[in-house]
Amino acid sequence: MRTDATGRALQLLSLLQTHRFWPCAELAARLDVTERTVRRDLDRLRDLGYPVDSTSGRYGGYRLATGTHVPPLILDDEEAVAVSIGLRHAAEAAISGIEETSLRALMKIESLLPHRLRRRVSALHSSVVSLRRAVDGGVIDPESLSVFAAACRDNEDVRFDYRRGDDETSRRLVEPHQLVAAGSRWYLVAWDRHRDDWRTFRLDRIEEPRQVGSHFTPREIPGGDAADFVARSLGATARLHDAQLVIAAPLAELDGVLRWVDHTLIEVDADRCVVQIRSEDLGRLAMAVAEIALTAPVSVLEPAELVDLIGRLGAHLTTPAVT
Repeated sequence: MRTDATGRALQLLSLLQTHRFWPCAELAARLDVTERTVRRDLDRLRDLGYPVDSTSGRYGGYRLATGTHVPPLILDDEEAVAVSIGLRHAAEAAISGIEETSLRALMKIESLLPHRLRRRVSALHSSVVSLRRAVDGGVIDPESLSVFAAACRDNEDVRFDYRRGDDETSRRLVEPHQLVAAGSRWYLVAWDRHRDDWRTFRLDRIEEPRQVGSHFTPREIPGGDAADFVARSLGATARLHDAQLVIAAPLAELDGVLRWVDHTLIEVDADRCVVQIRSEDLGRLAMAVAEIALTAPVSVLEPAELVDLIGRLGAHLTTPAVT
């Protein structure tokens, strides 16, 4: 039987934070104490400000409820590492204001990590870098993101002004269905009421979104998957440059990276693929090649301009920093 009341309370809190209902008998078995001790520890947590709900009956139990403030969180080792890594990547997102907020939260968490976890997090941060896609000057307003997230959840129509790639602006009334994050860009998959068809919208090109109060019945996204729909929509965009690559990996290992690249399979073998990719300019082609190279070795067959650009990019990446 565990007699350390403080350690037992922290372990109990960690279990409750999963937000599932825990029967008293199961909590007692996990903590190796009596059910009476569990109930006493639950009362102690309530006195500390943690809102613990209880439900009676055959399927009843205890669960940590949503309160009026954020109580201290208890994280195990793996959770603490995962949160730290997630905040580090959130600090690089193209969402206005989230960088500073994420860094503040990251500093608080990492300052409390024990030495063994801090070494793990530091090793991951120093060994992994994010390939940031070129963004056409567009940073997403977090308020817009919130409007669309709520509209997708509540099936509510949204009106906004949309700036197309040629800078022409139009007024839109849509039924928002799903938000899709692709690298540094965010997309909205929605049914356009005026055009009577599905459309993909870049959130950084949307201005003054507002819910209009009317609701809609959800439709089925073509193909059933919003991410695949966005990937197909991006592939349908006019491309001015193409390249041919040899990727030293079987096709099954490349699905996650190729789905975001406008490509055509030319030859597929057991351990390599020949692929043609397309993009608006050589710079974006180089970024696509670099992203694929994070998954498997890549050789550029053509064009020669891209081969030269990749060579210069590699030289810059390996040049020691000037001190």
